[in-house]
Amino acid sequence: MRVAVVHDWIVNIGGAEKVLKAILELFPDADVYTLVYLKDTLRKLGINNKVYSSFISGLPFAKTKYSYYLPLMPLAIEQFDLSKYDLVISSSHCVAKGVLTKSYQIHICYCHTPMRYIWDLYFPYLKEHKLENGIKGIFVKPILHYLRIWDVSSANRVDYFVANSQNVANRIRKIYRRDSVVIYPPVDVERFLPSYKKEDYFMVLSRLVPYKKVDLVVETFNELNLPLVVIGDGEEMGKIKKMAKENIKILGWQEDDVVKEYLAKAQALIFASEEDFGIVSVEAQACGTPVIAYNRGGAKETVIDGETGILFEEQNVESLKKAVLRFLKERDNFQRDKIMENAKRFSEDRFKREFKSYIEGIIR
Repeated sequence: MRVAVVHDWIVNIGGAEKVLKAILELFPDADVYTLVYLKDTLRKLGINNKVYSSFISGLPFAKTKYSYYLPLMPLAIEQFDLSKYDLVISSSHCVAKGVLTKSYQIHICYCHTPMRYIWDLYFPYLKEHKLENGIKGIFVKPILHYLRIWDVSSANRVDYFVANSQNVANRIRKIYRRDSVVIYPPVDVERFLPSYKKEDYFMVLSRLVPYKKVDLVVETFNELNLPLVVIGDGEEMGKIKKMAKENIKILGWQEDDVVKEYLAKAQALIFASEEDFGIVSVEAQACGTPVIAYNRGGAKETVIDGETGILFEEQNVESLKKAVLRFLKERDNFQRDKIMENAKRFSEDRFKREFKSYIEGIIR
C-alpha cells in the first residue's frame, strides 16, 4: 500500500513525535507531510522518509514562531495533495486530521487530543495571554471561534479515530460526536533503570508553562519544607525561581542521562497537571518511582492509587500537601517491581503490535 503520514509540525520532540516515529517504523516507506519541520529534529528522531512541508514553512520565522501562523494552519493542511496514496494516517493534536482525502482512500487519525487551546484550555488560554479584554482579545476570539467550527467540521473527514487514552476518547466523543478506539502511546520503558537506593528529594519534570501547575508544586513544598528538584524550562522559569525557597533546586533543562538518574533516585514524581496521557508519569514508574498525580486526565489511567502512586483530587496546596503527607506514611508499601510492571503496559512493542493489528483489521 502507498501510505502517507501527516503530522502537525516536527520542531520539538515530545510525546506526539515519539508516536510519529513508532508509526514510521511500522511504515518505513511512507511519505511524511507536515506544516513545518526542522532537519535537526528529523535527525534526532531518526526519520529518513521523504518529508513534505506546507507553504507556512516559507514564511518569516515559521520554524521558531510557527504558532503565530495558527489561523493559516487549516488552509495550509488542506493544500497537501494526497490523492496518490491508499492509506492516510494523521497524527493530530492540532490540524493534521483536516487533510483532504478521496472516497477510495482510508484515513485513520491517531488523535493526541482535539486542540486544547480552543476547547478545554480556552478560558485559561485567554487569561494567561491577557486576551480576556482589550484590542488583542477582540481580534483573537473570532479566530479561535473560527477554528472551533473548522475543527468540528474537519472531524468528518476522518474514517477511523484512534485515541491516545480514554480521557481523549471522551473528549473526541464530546467535541466531535465520534467513537474511537484507545491505543496508548509508546513509551520507551526499556531505557529506564531503577535505583536501589532512593534519596530524600521529590521531583518535578515538566515544561515550565502555566497549565503544568509547577507553581502549585513549589508553593506546596515551600510550606512542607521538603526537598524538591525541578527539571525543565519555559516561560515561567523566572516566576518559579522567585517563589522557590532553599529546600527547592531549580535545575532547568538537563540531558537525558541526568534526567533518568534523578527520576530513578527520587522519592516520588509530582505530577500536578491535567494531561491527555502523560508520558512522564509512565517514565517515572519505569524507574520504579511512585507518582503523586492529579486525579484527572491520563493519570487516572496510568497511576494505580495506593500501588504505583497516590492520586489527589484538587489542584490546590491543601490537596497536594495531603497527598504528599499520605505518601510519607505509606511509602514503604510501594513495591519497586510492581511499579515497573505497571509501566510495561505502555511499551513501544505493545503500541506497534496493537496499532498494526488495528490497521490490518481495517484494510483486510
